[in-house]
This record gives sequence, structure tokens and C-alpha cells, in this order.
Amino acid sequence: MPDVPTHAPSNTAAKVAAVTLGFWIAKVAATTLGETGGDWVTMSLDLGYLVGTGIFAALFVALVALQVRAARFHPALYWATIVATTTLGTTLADFFDRSVGVEYPGGTAIIAALLALSLLAWHRVEGTVAIRSITTPRAEWFYWITILFSQTLGTALGDWTADDDRGGLALGYEHAALIFGGALVMVAALWFWTRLSRTALFWAAFVLTRPLGATLGDYLDKPRAQGGLELSRLYASLALLVFLVLCVALFPKRAARADDAA
Repeated sequence: MPDVPTHAPSNTAAKVAAVTLGFWIAKVAATTLGETGGDWVTMSLDLGYLVGTGIFAALFVALVALQVRAARFHPALYWATIVATTTLGTTLADFFDRSVGVEYPGGTAIIAALLALSLLAWHRVEGTVAIRSITTPRAEWFYWITILFSQTLGTALGDWTADDDRGGLALGYEHAALIFGGALVMVAALWFWTRLSRTALFWAAFVLTRPLGATLGDYLDKPRAQGGLELSRLYASLALLVFLVLCVALFPKRAARADDAA
């Protein structure tokens, strides 16, 4: 899979965030916020998975449209759109697994297929799925749709691993978080000490941060009888939002460039 498109000039800046340590810290915070925020809307407010999915889908489309129309990279807009994908991913995965009734293994398989199709279509049309190549509106739409499917897959994977119902593996939230955290450490080691495709490793890490955030979010707000801390979903979401805002404000932030590794 080629990483470098032939049509992007070397000094072109994308309108998406560069991959840095600060990016990954903010990403885990955003995914955890997506879990607690999505659960607050669908469960605490009792709106249900279908209505919650409709609300977050409208927000997602509106924010992506703003992101695509923007003339340059705006960190606040970018991370707001990321949060929209995490909340929509939470409600969408829950809708498939629980309302449609395909259970965790079936929902995970369906969403994994959608993610694979999105990446294949993006690569077929653009010739690359590298982050540094996202310099056109069409590539941006591919990017955000792929991110949405990756967030949804991560939610399904986290639930399948941690929960003990609907075909879940019943490993618990702490063990699931350790598993996905360990997998991320392995991806990081491959990044630093091998010559494997940086683009492939980026997408592997991007998918794995989502179930890590999902299991952390579930650990915070699920009932103690289910292995959680039973914290208020609203207060947990607000605390995570404050942390994410601090990350965006304090960490160095720049757009991805055509000469970046991923």
C-alpha cells in the first residue's frame, strides 16, 4: 500500500492534526469522553440508541462540513469533530449490538467490514490513506468517514472484550483496558524499532485507542455490580471535556504536512 501520493506537493499542509504524543493523549481523552457522553445521552437521558445516533449523526455531518469548508487547520474544530465521531461511534455500535440484536461478535464483524471497505475505497480513489495526503475535500470526507468507522469498531471491540452479555468475553473493564493498552505499546514499539508502514501502524493505533477509551469510560460510569465505579456520566463527561480542552490548549498543535511520517 503506497504511503506517498504523487499529486501532493511536499510543502502542502493538511487540515487534520499531525501525529504527535499530544495527539495520542488527546485522542484517548476524546474517546473516553465519547463513551461517557454517548451513554449520558442514550441512557441517563433515556433517549435510546436510535435517537442518540440521530442526534450525533447530525452533529457529525455538520462539523465535518465545517471542517471541509475551513481554509486552514483549526485545532478546536478538529477536536470537536473527533469528539462527534466518538459519541456517534458509541451510540452506533450500541444500536447494532443491542437494538438490532446482532450481539457483540456480529456487530464487531459488521463494523470491521465497513472500516475495511472505507479504507479500500479511499485507497482506490486517492492512491493512499496516509494522513499527510489529506489536502482535498474528497480526501477529507474519506478521512472522517474512516475515522467514524474506526471509532465505532473500537466501541464494539471494547464492549465485546469487557462485557459478560450478548456474546461478550467477560474480561472486565480493567483487564480489557490493560489488553488494549498493551496492544498500543506493541504498535509503538513497531513504530520506533521497525520499518513497517507508518500509515498502517497509525491506523492500527487509531483503532486501538478507541476500545481503550471505551473500556476506561465504561469503568468510570458503569454500576459497581458490573465492575464500574458508578460515577455520574454527566460529571465524568464534563471532567473529560475540561481535560481535553487543556490538552488542545497546552500541547503543541500543527497540521499534518506532506513530509510527515504517517
